[in-house]
Amino acid sequence: MPNGLIDFVASLPRTRIVLMGDLMLDRYLFGLAERVSPEAPVPILHFQHEEYRLGGAGSVVADLAGLGAHVKVIGVLGRDSQAQEVRSRLLAAGADINGVVECPDRPTVTKMRLLGASQHRQPQQLIRLDIENVAPITDTLARELLGHLAAALDDAELLCIEDYHKGLLENGVCQRAIELARQRNVPVLIDPANIADYSRYARATGLKMNRVEAERATGLPVRLPEHYAPAADVLLDRLDLEAVMITLDRQGMFLATRDGLRRHLRTRERQVFDATGAGDMVLAMIAVARAAGASWPDACALGNIAGGLEVEKLGCVPITPREIIQDLLSEHSARAGKQRTVEELCAELQRHRSLGRKIVFTNGCFDIVHLGHVEYFRFAKRQGDVLVVAVNSDDSIRRLKGPRRPIISEEDRLSVLEELESIDYLVKFDEDTPIPLLEKLRPDVLVKGADYSKEKVVGWELVESYGGRIALAPLVDGRSTSNVIQRILDAYGAG
Repeated sequence: MPNGLIDFVASLPRTRIVLMGDLMLDRYLFGLAERVSPEAPVPILHFQHEEYRLGGAGSVVADLAGLGAHVKVIGVLGRDSQAQEVRSRLLAAGADINGVVECPDRPTVTKMRLLGASQHRQPQQLIRLDIENVAPITDTLARELLGHLAAALDDAELLCIEDYHKGLLENGVCQRAIELARQRNVPVLIDPANIADYSRYARATGLKMNRVEAERATGLPVRLPEHYAPAADVLLDRLDLEAVMITLDRQGMFLATRDGLRRHLRTRERQVFDATGAGDMVLAMIAVARAAGASWPDACALGNIAGGLEVEKLGCVPITPREIIQDLLSEHSARAGKQRTVEELCAELQRHRSLGRKIVFTNGCFDIVHLGHVEYFRFAKRQGDVLVVAVNSDDSIRRLKGPRRPIISEEDRLSVLEELESIDYLVKFDEDTPIPLLEKLRPDVLVKGADYSKEKVVGWELVESYGGRIALAPLVDGRSTSNVIQRILDAYGAG
């Protein structure tokens, strides 16, 4: 599956998505918190700098734009400096904000976070201040917004609704938005608020929520694997949905669909730095994937990855297709090991090149691995980003070195090299020279030992013909396979 997902993400089209939801501004104040106030047992924050980021539905807009989507935004802002900041950031993300309406009677929803650091550690959140008015919007404002939504949906591929329960989607507005999308055959994907009554989301296409929201909406526990399907079934039936997705933190996501699919999509462990914005990133990735034609399982698998990458960052930082491809490549390599066929290697190296990575190639028998080899591979890896090591087969070594070699079989040689951290890929070849491999792989750098001159390196002319270069690795004195073999013979008295 990873290879298919990599190809899918690498060719993501520029999808057209409408985002309706509660727009917010996230304000971060950073400072040093190295002492406690004498007035009260609270840390003193010595201000250093501040940052502004899109929050709430605005975070989803940034996430969608980061994934290459063209986004039309439907929402409400106040008449204040915070609104100007949100608008400028939405425009910077490339969003169409003709559907963003100004309301002088409501402040722009703002979340101010104070973050303190001490002794050069990463900053930690100390307190959050919310500025907001969560009363339902007026009927007049609702009609204006729905008019903008109807126009935006005419050429849309998907509608995202991001509900933070800040008054935008109350009093039938959410239901009317769903109906407008259904009239145009536009799928609706919703990230619901943490509320008990989910009736406002009825007849949407898909609902993505976390386990706490699912428990509150259904009245059922969502703690153990046996709980997931019953809760999802209640939501599917009660709300007439096509799909329900319940995010489960480090346990991944549970997907249930109307046609009977029930699947627990697990995710790998992450170093969680800040969970802020992870749910938004999951929604954005699923939305873009579905708009581009992905199945529910594939879209959710990508959502898992995007959300996992998000928690490794501070605040709401959009994840790009490049980062997702990079993560998929790493996961695939970890599962598949380092050995590849030539065909598999060509495909994977092309993906690395799409990420701007430099490919390094070297080849040899590597019969008895010793310190000289280890230092050689370390040197080779420093010449670029991805190191490919081509290993002579047993038959090719016999043709090159005689019937007594190799000492170690090709299977064992490859297994030993598999454990060296500096090597990314291993490929076996049976030809007498690596030129056929070089013609197919076209590495950026060809590495050989410094006991060769450049003109004696097999394939140097080919590599330099397309702009590659040759690198000669320094030798480690006295470390060679021939020396190791001779010392063994001397030790045991053999001729």
